[in-house]
Amino acid sequence: MPAQPDPVMARIRWLTWAFVLFVLAWQFLPVLEHYLIGLTAEPRPVAARGELADDERNTIEIFKKASPSVVYITTRQQVVDPWTRNVFSVARGTGSGFVWDDLGHIVTNNHVIEGASEATVRLNDGRSYRAVLVGASPEHDLAVLRINVAFDRPPPVPIGRSADLQVGQKVFAIGNPFGLDYTLTTGIVSALDRSLSEKNGANIEHLIQTDAAINPGNSGGPLLDSAGRLIGINTAIYSPSGAYAGIGFSVPVDTVNKVVPQLIAQGRYIRPGLGISVNESVNRSVTAQLEVDGVLVLKVTPGSPAAQAGLRGTRVGPNGEIIPGDIILSIDGKAVKSVPELLNRLDDYRIGDRVTLELWRNGDVVRTEAVLQGGG
Repeated sequence: MPAQPDPVMARIRWLTWAFVLFVLAWQFLPVLEHYLIGLTAEPRPVAARGELADDERNTIEIFKKASPSVVYITTRQQVVDPWTRNVFSVARGTGSGFVWDDLGHIVTNNHVIEGASEATVRLNDGRSYRAVLVGASPEHDLAVLRINVAFDRPPPVPIGRSADLQVGQKVFAIGNPFGLDYTLTTGIVSALDRSLSEKNGANIEHLIQTDAAINPGNSGGPLLDSAGRLIGINTAIYSPSGAYAGIGFSVPVDTVNKVVPQLIAQGRYIRPGLGISVNESVNRSVTAQLEVDGVLVLKVTPGSPAAQAGLRGTRVGPNGEIIPGDIILSIDGKAVKSVPELLNRLDDYRIGDRVTLELWRNGDVVRTEAVLQGGG
């Protein structure tokens, strides 16, 4: 009789072949799928988007309206070859700016054009123009350029107010960070009334702090509110690395709207003043000895508002001793503790405004009024 097949071995062989076939199918399945799908591949259906959110539509509309008024500024500097004495220009930097009026005036930061021998302004539509400097105020980091646009002039940016800004309001910055032109970033007003010291020693007051991304190249560009109005000019960032770190600063539009018209009309900004001479180093020394917080008056200009108000300057006694003059404690109730603080406090007024001065005089506190003049 023939031997009967072993059922156990038969089952093992069957399972072995089944496993081999499964492994082969698993290995070649992707190739088979790719071949079959490749024969019938079509674009996937597009899912319905629906309507854009209201805040998205508003942001898009703000950029569409404002971007034609934002400009790209490139500067060059003349250098002299020490060997050949040939003069040639090299690229110095880039920045942003915006159209101020219909006369071709462009507003930007002073540090964007400072030290440059020439500047070129490129409009949103690609047209480029050689710019001339109209005026600058390093104390406010503001400058005005002018270009000659014969036709199809870009519209000025609508002007808003910064005095009624509130922390938490949405803001929109347009500029050219790192040369990437017409970039929009968004954020909120993070803080108000910040101060910043410039490299030239000037203190810029009342700055708007924002978390909208501001990077090198954004300087001079507009900061807008949710109505598309100008509320500030992006001027600086706080960053250990030099790039965006979440803290940017903008010159408030109320300052811009006060300084720029003077730059256009006179080429410079004339600060309101009392007609006195002051010095910060002397001031710190004398007020520390007297234990008084204020600003020492060194000299009073004859015929000035200070002279008419009866202010007394510092003088030398008969034995050569220094006799301190009046020390200004406050202006209209707002304390001033240093020379920069005094100058910035006066900068909040206009020429011809009447202010109340609180003075320290020989240990007594006296009050007087003065009408501000131009020039110190």
